[in-house]
Amino acid sequence: MAFSGYRQVDLLAANRSLGLLISEKGKTRFTGTLAGAEKTVPSLSQDKKKNYILVPGEDGGFLTKLGIASENGVIHDKKQAKYRQINKFLEQIEAVSDRLPKSGVIRICDLCCGKSYLTFAVYWYFTYRLGRMTEMYGVDLKKDVIDYCSALAEKLGWDGMRFETGDVSRFSPPKKPHLVISLHACDVATDYVLAGAVRSGAEIILCTPCCQHELNSQLNCPELAFITEHSMLKQKLAAAATDALRAKMLEIYGYRVTVCELIDPEETPKNLLIRAVKSHGKWDGSSYGWTSGGEQELCEEYKAACRLLGVTPTLSKLLMI
Repeated sequence: MAFSGYRQVDLLAANRSLGLLISEKGKTRFTGTLAGAEKTVPSLSQDKKKNYILVPGEDGGFLTKLGIASENGVIHDKKQAKYRQINKFLEQIEAVSDRLPKSGVIRICDLCCGKSYLTFAVYWYFTYRLGRMTEMYGVDLKKDVIDYCSALAEKLGWDGMRFETGDVSRFSPPKKPHLVISLHACDVATDYVLAGAVRSGAEIILCTPCCQHELNSQLNCPELAFITEHSMLKQKLAAAATDALRAKMLEIYGYRVTVCELIDPEETPKNLLIRAVKSHGKWDGSSYGWTSGGEQELCEEYKAACRLLGVTPTLSKLLMI
């Protein structure tokens, strides 16, 4: 309906009125109310809900036991970010799960497992979501935390879980793991996690590093002085260089590597994930492919980068490159 030449339109009915005002610039706005009419309430049933892999009530009770959810299965406000983080990690595992054995026992190590939110979630995913026989090893330095996690696993009846107090640099899994995970191993602890995973021959490594301080004190590159003279920018450069060199090292050892965001950076600045999938044979053009025989070239690239930056990362010492 066109109202050419009119600046105001009033609609009148019994107990109801509505005005339409048109400005000189052609903008419109409504005035008045529909007296007696019911207020329109948006239907929440039409809202699009996030399809999380891990849902309270289907988790076997560990979310409540670990203090993430209430007894009624409601995620606590202060644990919302942790809950989303766990689900994002499970999505990353789901994305590469086709690279794991199709039958038999799945062996997993969580190094620097801490309170083991992720350890329990990953065990639940493989055991109850996928229906696989699972052997899960959690390792951390804190004895009280490990004792707590061991007791919880026993209480849940999850007999495929094993927790060990110890230094991840000295941990040797009883059998070759198919998957090694680690959430926020601090600074060079991430290097020990990656080195242990590589030495053990893990098929997949999923690691979220944090607090990359080591190279910040080593950086010595005159060409980049315009960056390093600013402490904040130097720290960002050191963090990026640390994870880039870690990725290159994993490529040297035959992994196809992706560095991506695990979760929205507004949730936490520690949001990067290093995802490494072992390749076998020559590159086949798939997303997991890797060119066999390129180790020497990759080594030279790695060494050249270290020389440019004037750094000697812990991971290069551990894997002797």
